[in-house]
Amino acid sequence: MLSVSQRAHYGLRAMTVLAGAYGGRALSLTEIAESERLPAGYLEQLAIPLRHAGLIDGVRGAHGGYRLSRAPSDVTVGDVVRALDGPVSPVECLSPEYVGGSCEREIGCLSHPVWRKVKAAIDGVLDSLTLADLSELDEQQLTSFVAIQSLESKKVPVSAGKC
Repeated sequence: MLSVSQRAHYGLRAMTVLAGAYGGRALSLTEIAESERLPAGYLEQLAIPLRHAGLIDGVRGAHGGYRLSRAPSDVTVGDVVRALDGPVSPVECLSPEYVGGSCEREIGCLSHPVWRKVKAAIDGVLDSLTLADLSELDEQQLTSFVAIQSLESKKVPVSAGKC
């Protein structure tokens, strides 16, 4: 099963909060944690790789905290995921660390093209969405929210809510 790590999920949620504050004051990790109901201690661990990747800047002082280092429209979901988890690799032979010839089935492997396409599709989606896109999507979802009871009475399929 391919799954998103908790690091990537929480990190992306934190980055959307910073995107919403872009151009304003820096936000403390406590503020971000409270906003998204995330553990502040865990966000401290995520801030380090996000800073090293150049996605956020730390601001020192009494009103310090963190802010995006560039506009939300210039930060992709893929940037965030790769900063926290590294490259997307659905199978070992597609990871950057893979040493060619390590797998005895490498030549003639019939499943390899499938996983290569899966990787390309995932990378394509992650790199096509920016933090600005997520903010706009979030606003659309919030303004078009309809109570579940009214959907059930109309037999309209319910889509997944904001997680």
